Amino acid sequence: MKTSAQPKVIPFVSPGVRKKVVLEIQALSKGFHVQRSYLNVLDNIGFEAFKGELICIVGPSGCGKTTLLNILAGFIAPDSGKVLMNRKPIHGPGPDRCVVFQEDALFPWLTVEENIAFGLQKNIWNKTIHTKKIENFLELVGLKPFRNYLPKQISGGMKQRVALARVLILEPEILLMDEPFAALDAQTREKMQELLLSVWKKLGHTIIFITHDVNEAVLLADRILLMDKNPGCIKKQFHIELARPRNQDSHNFSIFRTRVKKELKTGY
Repeated sequence: MKTSAQPKVIPFVSPGVRKKVVLEIQALSKGFHVQRSYLNVLDNIGFEAFKGELICIVGPSGCGKTTLLNILAGFIAPDSGKVLMNRKPIHGPGPDRCVVFQEDALFPWLTVEENIAFGLQKNIWNKTIHTKKIENFLELVGLKPFRNYLPKQISGGMKQRVALARVLILEPEILLMDEPFAALDAQTREKMQELLLSVWKKLGHTIIFITHDVNEAVLLADRILLMDKNPGCIKKQFHIELARPRNQDSHNFSIFRTRVKKELKTGY
C-alpha cells in the first residue's frame, strides 16, 4: 500500500528556452465512496504543462487516468490540491479546455457541418466570420466533401475528425483527449495520429492525451507521464527526444518504446 509523500511537481526540462506554463497541477488527490468503503483513486499528483506541449499519459487500467482528465476538464472536483490555468484556479468546465472522448458523441440528426458548428450557436453575432471558420475547419480535417452527410453515413475515423473539429473551432488553449483513437482500426488510427500532429503543428494547442498504447505515446508526445495505481500517482516521466516526423521502425524509436514498456511492467 502506497503512502502519501510530500507534494512533488514533475518538471519538464526543455532542451531549449523554457516556455510559458499554462497548466499547473498541485498535490492533487481524489477518491470515491464505493459501497461501504473508500477508494483512493489519485494521490498527490503534481506536474506542469507548457504552452504548445503535447503530453501523453500512460498507465495500467484503474490508475485514474480518466479521473485525472475529468478533473482537468472541470467535470469533477478534487478532494485536495489545485489545478491552475494560467495561474488561476479552475472551478468547473471552461472554453479554454475542451475534451475529445473515445466515443465521438455526435448529434445523429445534424450533418457533419452542423455538428462542427454546434458550439458556435451561442455566439451568432457575426454570421460571416462563423461561416469562414466552419469552412476553415472542414478543410483542416479534410471533410469538405462530406459536409452534408449525417454521422450514420460516414466512417468511424471521419466521425472522430468531426469530433476533433467541433472542439478546435471553439479555439481552446488546452485540448484534453481521452483515448480518442482507441476504437479505430490500425490504418485509420495511424491517419488520425498524422492528422492530430498536423493540426497541433498549425494551431499550437497544449494537448494532454491519454492512451494505453505505448507506441502511440512515443509517436505523439514531447513528454510521457507514466502512472502507477493503488492509488494512482505519477511514477516516472520520459522526455521523448526524437525529431519529427518520427519513424516507428527506427532504432531510436525502438529504444524509447522499450524503456517505457519496461517501466510500465515494473511492479505488476
